[in-house]
Parts: sequence; C-alpha cells; structure tokens
Amino acid sequence: MALQHSPLLRAAPLLAAITLPLTGCGFGNSLLGGDSAAASLGQAAAAPTVFGYAVADEPQAALVARQILNDGGNAADAAAAAGFAMAVTLPSRAGLGGGGSCIIKMPGAQGNPQPAVTLIFPPASNSAQGDRPAAAPTMARGLLALQARYGTLPYASVIAPAERLAAGGVPVSPALAADLQVVGNALLADPAARAVFAAPGGGVLPAGANLVQPDLATTLEILRTQDVEGLYKGSFGTQFLAAANQAGGGLTQADLDAALPHYGKPNVSKISGVMVATIPTAAPSANLPASAAFAALDKNGGVVACATTMNNLFGTGRIAPGTGILLAASPRAVPAPLLAAGIAYSGGEFRAAVTGTGQEGAAVAVADGLANALAKTPAAQVPEPGRANIIACPGGVPGGEASCTASADPRGQGLAIGGR
Repeated sequence: MALQHSPLLRAAPLLAAITLPLTGCGFGNSLLGGDSAAASLGQAAAAPTVFGYAVADEPQAALVARQILNDGGNAADAAAAAGFAMAVTLPSRAGLGGGGSCIIKMPGAQGNPQPAVTLIFPPASNSAQGDRPAAAPTMARGLLALQARYGTLPYASVIAPAERLAAGGVPVSPALAADLQVVGNALLADPAARAVFAAPGGGVLPAGANLVQPDLATTLEILRTQDVEGLYKGSFGTQFLAAANQAGGGLTQADLDAALPHYGKPNVSKISGVMVATIPTAAPSANLPASAAFAALDKNGGVVACATTMNNLFGTGRIAPGTGILLAASPRAVPAPLLAAGIAYSGGEFRAAVTGTGQEGAAVAVADGLANALAKTPAAQVPEPGRANIIACPGGVPGGEASCTASADPRGQGLAIGGR
C-alpha cells in the first residue's frame, strides 16, 4: 500500500514533550465514525446500556466490542471479541493467521490500580521451505491470553460473535473494500482466496457485498469449543499445517508450538502528574507492513488498546484451504511492523487511550493523539501518514464518565461507539 513516507520518527521524545493539564471537562458522550456509511452498520444492536467505549478500524468489530460491554464483559473481554471479529471483517490486516500487540491497564480484583503491561504476539517466523513463506499464527493465542488473564466472561463468548459473522455473512466494510482494491486481482490468483473475495461478476467484492466465510466459521467453532489447543494441535492442527503448506507456507509443528504470546513492560513516562504508557517500538522505516487497531474502555476504568498485522496487506495472499485462515507473511521475508498504542492515566484513573496506524507514522500518531486527548482536543488530526483512534476521559474514570468521548480517525473507515 503506497503511503507518503515521512522522516524517521522517534515516539519517545514526542511523548516526553507532553506537558498538558488534565483538569476540566467539556466533552459530551458521542458516537463518531470515519464516515456515515461505516457508522450506519448495525448501530442499534450495540446501543449503550452500561458505561463503556469501543473503537476499531472496522465498524462491526467496534459494535461487537460494545455489545460485549453491554453483556457484562470488561475491556479485556471486549477487546478480545473485537480482535476475533476483525479476523472475519478485516482479514487484510487482522486475520487469524496474523498477530499483534496490546497495552493493558485493568484494575485488580478489589478495584485497586494495577501497572500497565504489554502483551506481544506478532506473527512468528517459519522454519521450513515454501514458495510463499507464511508466519506461524499468533492472533488466537494472543487474544485468548488477554481474555484468560483479565476477562470476566466465559472465553467462548468472545469468539461466538466472530463465528456468527463468518457463518451468516457480513457486509464488506469500506475499510476492507479499500484494501481489496489495492490488491486487486492478485489476491484472486489463489483459488481459496478467490472463493471468499471474488465478486460474482468478476473482480473483488465491493463495499456492501455479502462476505460469507463458512470454513473460517468452522475454524472459529473449533476454537470456541476446544479452546486454543484445538487450533494448534490434534486433528485440526494437523489439517491446518497440511493446508498451510499446500499454500506454500513452509510451516512445521515446531513453528506452531513456538508461536507464543508474552507479557512485558511498556515504555512509561510521567509528565505533569500524568503517566503515559506505550507499546515499545523501534525507530520506523519506510515500506512497513499495514496494521489495524481497536480499543475498549469499561465502567471500572479498565482499558485495552491493540494493534494487529498480517505482515503485508492480506499476508501471503493465500488461504490455507479448508480452514478459512488467510496466512500472514513470514517475518523472515518482510520488515517488522510498527504496532503502536498507548494509554494515559493519573492517580490510577484512566485519562486516554490511543491506537496508531499508518505504517511508519503509527508511533507519532499515538504520541500526538495522546497529546491531543490530554489537551482536550481529541478530534485534532495527527500528521500523515498516521491515523489515530482515541478514547478520552479528561475527568477520569471512574468518576468522570460524563467527560468521556471517543473518535475514529475521520480519514479512516472505522467506528467509535460508547457512552452510558
């Protein structure tokens, strides 16, 4: 995907420059999307009934996350559900064959503040030979690791919405349609991908067309009923390996076994009494892989913000036949993605969460987005090629829920939804 290149960007100095005050309000609860078409996709199903916010680069994923909050889930449940939903609705950037990174700040069992942590699960390297080397998938393991440690709902409940979307079909969003137009007929050279993404009259599916993925629905059903080990081991694991290698992936069981998420520490700065925590990122370069993002805030001030990637738009461009899993590109063959997200908090209370995309501009999008949120101007645009989705509560949560708002970058095709 061709984007304007910017000079080398260093997020840490920008974050260190945030010196903005936090007091005051002036935000109303709102529903904002990248465009009116995206924002109209099923909003009523996720109308707020409890306090909370969700934002994602694909509208249906935001709606799924918001509904999980309505159903009593917390931010970890909602974020995991958004990730699985985006594996169905935006597989170009968030498929089950890929991976990602999250920053997490959830309260303890007694509601006491806990440190922010990162969860890192990028698409992992392969070790065998293949004509289209694929990454070992980490998305399911990462999302379920998040939900297992911090979620409150049964794990199956965060997978079921994605399974329904895959089985019953979902309108192709403007975000996915735009990615399909970039890859064009090259994606359709793979028979399994053509069966999913080809329009009946030729070419790729347009925005609004029905996207049905029965094989992916079956895979999600296995994940829902057999937990994560059902995906990586046993009869399905064997089937997936054979299918991935039929598609040229060059994967082994050892690759799958080694593709594990891990928790770590974020980069943390303290500026004017505000703690700012971000996913550590390397200095960006040009031509980085595309990414997508989502975030959720719950009624207790718990927050999760994640970025995902396929290490290339649509990964290898091939689906493992019979599984519905679009294979991410092996990191041995492509530059490392820049997966960027950050949160701000003060005295244990949530203040802001920002996800950044836009390849080499993602880290600066997070830095500037946090600065804008803390300056009470969360709708201010970040520099090209970056995109920032923001949840901001200048009054703090818990306690200042009336001050909260959320927005999806208007240059994107995402959706933010929330309130009471």
